[in-house]
Amino acid sequence: MRKVILAINMSIDGCVGHMSLPGPDEEVGGYFNVLMNQDVDLIAYGRKMYEIMFPYWADEANWNDELDTEFGQRLTALDKVVFSRTLANAEYNTRVVSTDPAAELLKLKQTPGKNIYLGTVSMIPQLAQAGVIDEYHLVVHPVIVGRGTRLVEGSLPERLQLKLVESKVFKSGAVALRYLKQ
Repeated sequence: MRKVILAINMSIDGCVGHMSLPGPDEEVGGYFNVLMNQDVDLIAYGRKMYEIMFPYWADEANWNDELDTEFGQRLTALDKVVFSRTLANAEYNTRVVSTDPAAELLKLKQTPGKNIYLGTVSMIPQLAQAGVIDEYHLVVHPVIVGRGTRLVEGSLPERLQLKLVESKVFKSGAVALRYLKQ
């Protein structure tokens, strides 16, 4: 069975807004590239994150170095699902789904293929509570932002218990933490 993997950058205080965080250095960028190249063949986005990521990463003018080029090429080439009730269509190998994200991801987990990368923040509580997310890859950067979108906005109906299975400290002071749901 495929796994749904949430992988995201965040500050020490839980902020996930990409504009508030330092850009990925070679180590952190390499971490995400390895994750996407080896283990993933589908990305699931919410509309807002999809619109942040595309068309930016599909435009070669935004690829500043080898790391960006590898990421941009892989991200654009991968199949994607975007969950939206307002978006009519999407580009870059993307299918728009307007039905329940948890139900759709549970169906997709049963289909053949590699893992599914989850690139959304707004649906984390709903998907976590439904038991859809199997792994959490959190890269915590050594900054305190103090404002902005948090990893989980609001509250979960019940506490979600995770098990730390791997950690890696980068030269920048960022720490990659890999958790499995229990």
